[in-house]
Parts: sequence; C-alpha cells; structure tokens
Amino acid sequence: MRRSVFNEDHEAFRKTIRAFIEAEVVPVYDEWFAAGQAPRDFYYKLGELGVFGIRVPEEYGGAGIESHKYEAVMYEETSRAGVNFGGSGVHVLLGLPYIEMLATDEQKQRFLPKFVSGEEMWALAMTEPGTGSDVAGMKTTAKLSEDGTHYVLNGAKTFITGGVHADRVIVCARTSAPSAEDRRFGISLFAVDTKSEGYSVGRKLDKLGLKTSDTAELAFVDVKVPVEDLLGEENKGFGYLGKNLASERWGIAFGAYAQAKAAIRFAQQYVQERTVFGKPVASFQNTKFELAGCQAEVDAAEAVVDRALEALDAGELTPAEAASAKLFATEVAHRVIDKCLQLHGGYGFMNEYPIARLYADNRVNRIYGGTSEVMKMIIAKDMGL
Repeated sequence: MRRSVFNEDHEAFRKTIRAFIEAEVVPVYDEWFAAGQAPRDFYYKLGELGVFGIRVPEEYGGAGIESHKYEAVMYEETSRAGVNFGGSGVHVLLGLPYIEMLATDEQKQRFLPKFVSGEEMWALAMTEPGTGSDVAGMKTTAKLSEDGTHYVLNGAKTFITGGVHADRVIVCARTSAPSAEDRRFGISLFAVDTKSEGYSVGRKLDKLGLKTSDTAELAFVDVKVPVEDLLGEENKGFGYLGKNLASERWGIAFGAYAQAKAAIRFAQQYVQERTVFGKPVASFQNTKFELAGCQAEVDAAEAVVDRALEALDAGELTPAEAASAKLFATEVAHRVIDKCLQLHGGYGFMNEYPIARLYADNRVNRIYGGTSEVMKMIIAKDMGL
C-alpha cells in the first residue's frame, strides 16, 4: 500500500539502518539473547551512527530534526530483522523527552552531548514493587538536606528497562506528602548518576520476552542527589509524567504494528518453503485466508499508527488518541503474531525461529505504558462516559 508518512530522507536512513543491522546485530544476536542483554559497547556504535541525536539540537551534537519518523523507521527495521536494540529504545523514547522539556540550559550542556554519543545511557524509574500503574502511590522519597545542597534519596524501583546499563536514571520520588485535594501532588524527578554511593542495581529480571533488553530492580539507600540534578520544579513530577505518556504510547503502538508486519513476512517465507502432504503449506486455502486476514488487520493498524505519528510530530497527539492507537495496534499485533506462529506449526515454538521470539516480545505491549484496560478507561473518559 502507498504510504505518505516517509520521504526520501527517511528511506535513505532505512537503507543505512538495515545495513547496520545486517552487519553489526544479526551475526551476534544469538549471543545477546543467551546473555540476556546487548553489550554496553553496542550503544557507542549507535551513538556513532547518530541515532541518539536525531532529535537533539545541533548545538549539543545532534541533528536537530524535530520528528519521530526516524524512530519509526528503526521500529520497522529491527522488527523486520527479528532483533531489538536492547535498552536503547528507552534512552530515546523515555529519556530524551524529559531532558527536552525540563532541563535547564546548564543541564542540557552537561547531559546532551553524552546522551548523543552513548557515553551516558538513560532510563526512567517510575514503577515500584506493589504499586504498578498507581504512580501516585509511590513510596520512594527524596528529602532536601539541611544545607540545601542535595536531596537524600531512599526507596526501590522495579521493571526498569535499561536499568542494568544505565548511567543516568530519571528517578521519580516524593519530595512532599500528597495533599488532601490531590494525592498526585509531591512527586519530583531527578537525573540520578548511577555511580552515586548508595545506588545499587539488584536483580536483572528474567522476562518472558525482550530477552536482549536489560530490565532491573533498583535500590537507593541515602543516595545524595545534587540539587543541580532536579529536573523541572519540585512536586510537579506527576504532571510532567503525564505530558510524555502520549509519545511513549505512540512508540509502543508503532512498535507493535512493526512486529505484526514482520510476523507476516516470517510466516510468508516459512509457508512457501515448508511442504506438508507433498504440497507447500502456502498452497492450502486456510493458509491463504489466514494470511490475508492478517494483512488486512496490519493495513488498518498501519493507517492508525501513521496518523498518530503525524499528529505527534505536529504536537497534536492527544492522550485519548494515543491510547486508542496503542489499544488497537497492540491488540492487532497479538492476534496477527499468534496466527503467524500457528502457521509455523511446531517450529513456531522454537526460539531459533524469529516468530517465537516475536511472540514472547510482543506480549508486554498490552501491559507496559499502561495496560489495555487503562487505555479503555482513557478513551471512555474522552467519550464523556
């Protein structure tokens, strides 16, 4: 189908990324999978390639391109190859928006050149054991010292993607108790140096999917965070988090669509090569009908995520539109990938086949960034229900 979302520059970037994946990722991806993470030096390669700096202003070493379309190309190309870039996705999708929105000029000069080069990898620490989606219920605290030079951070976080390799983590913590009128009041954001005394990485969590993306538990025991590392204003963190959820949910939606598109590609290749009862699996009517139905669903998802991408680039993507795109694209991907795995038969259950890894990787899309149920609540509220 004809798409209008990408231009010649995006397609040139696609060729570069595809060649990079074939040369630098595919030959070693099984090793990453077995190790449970991408190696730290891989992020320097991404920095050299320039992918971290696309949306970063030129004065800090970036390309200064105000668009998420290059990220969209990367989603499509990594899925097409059946790989992912470890924890680097959160570096750009979750880390950069907070620096752009909240950092002072002094902070940007300190943070962004290292962000672009991959010297400092960023992650976001919001979720805590026992709180899940209830961000306002967090227990981690950051108390200002008596001399006013630093905050003292105490608490724990879990499910932190990129948490093992991260050099800076945006930690959400309570600087004040919730107010009687608003339990979300009192949360602040800090750009915490992971080399700080009292900061520790706990278990690297063993996940169902996304095996090459490091996900960790973090603990803070009397961690001193300089006041210069506060992002934005004290006690206004919850509002900041809400402003960036739309772009995060678009990213999950687009990634899910890209996975579904890749699943059809893998299934098409397989059914044309595999023979059953002396005939290619592709020759059976059931195979044709299943893949045709999958293609129709992916075509629809493509239209939805492309529209959301255009709205995001224009600064017009609403929370309800982002929730709708995420709900639709992730549910489509769930159905399509399941059917494509079925067409692989027993081989679809083997991790050596990309469809099996895709099936496991895809499952979390309906959970993180807000569950499908939360997306329905947001859409319903927007409908006035």
